[in-house]
Amino acid sequence: MSKYLVTGGAGYVGSVVAAHLLEAGHQVTVLDDLSTGFREGVPAGAEFVEGRIQEAGKVLDGSFEGVLHFAASSQVGESVVDPEKYWRNNVAGSLELISAMREAGVRKLVFSSTAATYGEPEVVPIAETARTAPTNTYGATKLAVDHLITSEAVAHGLAAVSLRYFNVAGAYGAYGERHDPESHLIPLVFQAALGQRPHIAVYGDDYPTPDGTCIRDYIHVADLADAHLLALDAAKPGEHLICNLGNGSGFSVREVIESVKRVTGREIPVQVAARRTGDPAVLVASAARAHEALGWTPRRPNLDDIVADAWKFTLEKNGR
Repeated sequence: MSKYLVTGGAGYVGSVVAAHLLEAGHQVTVLDDLSTGFREGVPAGAEFVEGRIQEAGKVLDGSFEGVLHFAASSQVGESVVDPEKYWRNNVAGSLELISAMREAGVRKLVFSSTAATYGEPEVVPIAETARTAPTNTYGATKLAVDHLITSEAVAHGLAAVSLRYFNVAGAYGAYGERHDPESHLIPLVFQAALGQRPHIAVYGDDYPTPDGTCIRDYIHVADLADAHLLALDAAKPGEHLICNLGNGSGFSVREVIESVKRVTGREIPVQVAARRTGDPAVLVASAARAHEALGWTPRRPNLDDIVADAWKFTLEKNGR
């Protein structure tokens, strides 16, 4: 049994990973300022410390085996209009965290990175060798932290793994998406199904895809959590491993809407809108490196299963 600090453990992915760590028999301390996370998202059995990642030095000591770092500002649109917030929280905050880890002698880190580090893909599926050219401040800050981690591994022997997510979806029991405002497709379609919004907007139906709508790679949040635990085992001193996480195949916007219809049994009002600037037609991951280096394979790749778990959580959250 080991002890881990989970920064941002009151958020969507962080809470699911914290729950998996506890189920595996580990001790977990969650550090979260609750600016976007929720106190009820912290799993029972985890110690909770309310605070920013810049305060990690007050929590970390030699009893911790490692850190799983999820705390970040993560709204793409906001990052463009308020870049200072993103450089301060994501990059400066991560620097403070890594410095605190070094001072406490905590030498293992798993970092929540993103496919936004790649920007517009030149080749699909996207491998880790693809050119990194973020198109927004959010992606740029996450890439900067990846560079920071590489430097720390080389200079000070940090054992680190960065996991670059594509589209995370689904739920794990009592832990699911609670974003406010919501920007992810599946929860937005649920809102249309529940009558909480008049329709779901489809931004462009003339892309070079089979049904004209954008294709994205959806991964179940529980599969994502499995990868984090495997990454802890795979981390090696002085090395920074970067792995993409995805199903390796994608689903279009219309396919997602049809899946929600099947799972919920409800009609979904749809309105086609103009394309959004910078939306690639297809974003799909190559997860070959994660399979080889971590021994990771998604166990829940079926879209209807992902949607069904998310729908169950949504109904419970809405008291239905």
